[in-house]
Amino acid sequence: MTPSPLTRLARLITDTTYEHLPEATTRKATLHLLDTLGAGLAGAHSEESGIALSVLGEERGKAPVWGRRERLTPRAAALVNGVSSHAYEVDDTGGCDHSGAVVVPAALAAAAVGATPVSGARLLTAIVLGYDVGRRMLEALGGYEAHNGAGWHSTGTCGPFGAAAAAAHVLGLTARQTESALGLASSGSAGLWAFVHDGAMTKRLHAGRAAESGLLAARMAAAGMTGPSAVFDDTWGGVLATYAGKEGEPGALTEELGRNWKIMRSSLKPYASCRGTHSSVDALLAIMADGNLAAEDIATVHVSLSPFLHGMCGGREITTTAAAQLSLPCALAAVITHGHAGLEAYVGDTVDRASLLAAMARVELEVDDAMRAEEEPVVTVTSTDGRRWSLRVDEPSGSPGNPLSEAAVKEKFRGLAGRVLPAARVRALEEAVLGLAEAGDARALGANLAP
Repeated sequence: MTPSPLTRLARLITDTTYEHLPEATTRKATLHLLDTLGAGLAGAHSEESGIALSVLGEERGKAPVWGRRERLTPRAAALVNGVSSHAYEVDDTGGCDHSGAVVVPAALAAAAVGATPVSGARLLTAIVLGYDVGRRMLEALGGYEAHNGAGWHSTGTCGPFGAAAAAAHVLGLTARQTESALGLASSGSAGLWAFVHDGAMTKRLHAGRAAESGLLAARMAAAGMTGPSAVFDDTWGGVLATYAGKEGEPGALTEELGRNWKIMRSSLKPYASCRGTHSSVDALLAIMADGNLAAEDIATVHVSLSPFLHGMCGGREITTTAAAQLSLPCALAAVITHGHAGLEAYVGDTVDRASLLAAMARVELEVDDAMRAEEEPVVTVTSTDGRRWSLRVDEPSGSPGNPLSEAAVKEKFRGLAGRVLPAARVRALEEAVLGLAEAGDARALGANLAP
């Protein structure tokens, strides 16, 4: 009898070793780990992270809280670090959606569970597996546009499966236990896009809850708790039938399994805003450079975009950081006002909301009903002297087709981690991550995560 998708995924998680993975895949996992740690360190003192820590701080344990001196129970650390990693919108995307902020906190928390060392190679393998399972879940639910367009936030709904996969590998679960871990992860699968219009903190919480849920699922399975064996394909209560209905693509769970590693299609962010804004930011920056335009030279920025992107990123309410980072008009206003859309344009003393609002008034959005959800916008800039430029960037910076260089990833990490850690510790952490494949005990990373 043909093994079920659940069985095949569980076998992949238990049987895959570092040696099975292509060098390009393990290198990308290393860079995504570095990037996620940078994002988590920068977000460690965000308001959302502070709230999470105030609630869970009494759960003292041995799992490190990134960017702080506290150590918590593994599940509490996974949640807090997940919130921190997603707090400033600089974490990676294109996976479950925000895989790094889910998978990495769960994997590192799992490594802190037992007394047995977890090798760096095993941790990196777990990260690859977590990204793979989380993305396969999203594709099985119809893909990003179908699932998120229906109102589900895939970081929260698909993320727990990726986190469970990573934690199960780190903890050395058997194939049967791993099946249960994935089944149990369905009970932590949740998250709605209701934050999109008011910029609520819920978006950040989804990453933390997904990391925590996946870790708990793996630990419960290791202790003997069973999960549903038909979690994906049951006609009543199965994940695909419940979340996706006719939009489901069950074949995506196992298509090219063990050959097409989904982490390779993930993106690293050069800007501190929703990924949907990045093509337009790239276009505006390119036009300003090409036309030698200063902020005062720009009369209008017109963006022709799909109905899907307008619904997700068309907001102009920027009273919260999350709302500002989801806003395409705000991202373009940041470029006009600050010359960039980096973190300093959204967080800290450098933010000038009055100037941002004034610049946003120059940004015009026009919905093109014929434009598909996956199509990138067309940006047209009109200068004060009447000149016009139009540009569409099909491969935004940081995407698989236009990846950030390793030097750029390292520079981004240093800037983010340096907001919390002293320079010497930033260097030590970077060296430890880049050399992780040879490390005998990945838990040693924790020593460099505290200020």
